[in-house]
Amino acid sequence: MSEQVDVVLVDDHHMFRAGVRASLDARVRVVGEASDVDEAVRVVHELAPPVVLLDVHLPGGDGGGGAEVVRRCVDVPGTRFLALSVSDASEDVVAVIRVGARGYVTKNIDPQTLSDAVLRVAGGDAVFSPRLAGFVLDAFGTAAGDVATGDDELDRLSAREREVMRLIARGYTYREVAGELFISVKTVETHVSAVLRKLQLSNRNELTRWAAARRLL
Repeated sequence: MSEQVDVVLVDDHHMFRAGVRASLDARVRVVGEASDVDEAVRVVHELAPPVVLLDVHLPGGDGGGGAEVVRRCVDVPGTRFLALSVSDASEDVVAVIRVGARGYVTKNIDPQTLSDAVLRVAGGDAVFSPRLAGFVLDAFGTAAGDVATGDDELDRLSAREREVMRLIARGYTYREVAGELFISVKTVETHVSAVLRKLQLSNRNELTRWAAARRLL
């Protein structure tokens, strides 16, 4: 994605918003800001940005915080929400994802990874800090009756492809997978392409659902 992605930044702390704005790289442009629920809803409706970076704990509205903002903006076409919060509590993660947010990352994320996450969400991916993906899979994963046997499909993958598949399905970025497995990002990309091709899947969202259905995470 070569063009800039416009974002609205929602957080009730001015200094934090300033820090995020300064940290995002040239691929991301902050076009609006808000500090509470009602202001966020107004700004998102007015600007309809591709991505909203959203804290989950916000004053105002009916007390629903970031989840309320997402719920009240479901009618804004083309806008996706990425939660950015200090909280890593499962209830916060699940609440905002349940109403339609496309991802959840914590505020200790490094600047380049945050910019990458914004672009991935703008492109339709779901993005989670690695240890938070399990909360989502637990909350939205398959019931026991939905678990597929799938051994034949899994056998198509090499041992390394299985390692890459599990990390990608858990929400790791390509860079994080490369660091975890001590391989290059290019090699990760090659493995992911092979995994998707062998499993006849289109993207990492389908891969996550495929892995969750087989309890591989």
